[in-house]
Amino acid sequence: MKAIIKKANDRNEVFKILIIFILMGICLISFFISIGFGTMDLSLKDIVRAIFFEDEGINRQIVWNIRLPRTLVAAFVGICLSLSGAIMQGVMRNPLASPDILGVSSGAGLVAFLFLIVFPNLFYLVPMGAFIGALVTTMIIYFLAYQNGINPLRIVLAGVAVNAFIGGIMNVIIMFYPDDLAGVSGFLVGSLSARSWSHFISLCPYAVIGIILAFIIPAKMNVLMLGDDMAIGLGMNVERTRTFFIIISSILAAAAVSVVGMIGFVGLIVPHIARLIIGSDYRYLTPASTFLGAGVVMLCDTLGRNIFKPVEISVGVIMAVFGAPFFLYLLREKKSLG
Repeated sequence: MKAIIKKANDRNEVFKILIIFILMGICLISFFISIGFGTMDLSLKDIVRAIFFEDEGINRQIVWNIRLPRTLVAAFVGICLSLSGAIMQGVMRNPLASPDILGVSSGAGLVAFLFLIVFPNLFYLVPMGAFIGALVTTMIIYFLAYQNGINPLRIVLAGVAVNAFIGGIMNVIIMFYPDDLAGVSGFLVGSLSARSWSHFISLCPYAVIGIILAFIIPAKMNVLMLGDDMAIGLGMNVERTRTFFIIISSILAAAAVSVVGMIGFVGLIVPHIARLIIGSDYRYLTPASTFLGAGVVMLCDTLGRNIFKPVEISVGVIMAVFGAPFFLYLLREKKSLG
């Protein structure tokens, strides 16, 4: 019997690893699709030549100076938001938890607004300010929802309330400082338009730190998912571990928001889809969310650039079109609030 169980477990692990490699392949395909399609379409051969072999020419300029940095930013943003959502859903034990639904992205965006107004010349500090805003917002939601344990419904209600409050403050700031926040509409819906290497360099350090931390803690997340009593029985300091996870989630969400604005639904739907495909074991859920998140954002950005070209639709709008129905589906599921 033990041999049969072990063989079944081994097959299950092999299957999950295979799924991760498939998602990796989808992510790679999305990468080349994002670079290849636009106002001027390029073949795979043209892309490879432009990246690795050509030093000049129109294809080189299009790929290296316009599409490659934008695609890399899209991939990193997708990774950051999906991992942030996956961690939040685990910490708060609620599949509806995500940076945008709970207001974490709004908290990061509010502080980013303030930096743009008060310290316009210190734009390189925006990611750090966004992190502070995301962390404070997450902690406020957590403490508002905590009452003799974590209740999923209280988390959603507290997050919606905080999100609405921060949204009101942001609207007041926009009203009083319209000149300082010119063109802010792209930030509010989330946009990858005109993202360049400077944006990628700004995003990269915070994203890499958050991603590395997210990949070294799956075992502790699995223990935390068992419930507070079980985790304490296994010797875990629950509050310290949960705070650590909240910090990681805030770093990831803030890194994305500081560069592209408040893209919604990535942190909600990507981890949930990954969980449906590969299960709730964070050893597999983390890499699955990583590749799926990068692929989804790159594909949505490509769709936004090409569906009505030369007019561009923000990636945040595309994500909302697909994400809102999925969110309504989750709301109808009894388990979502149980």
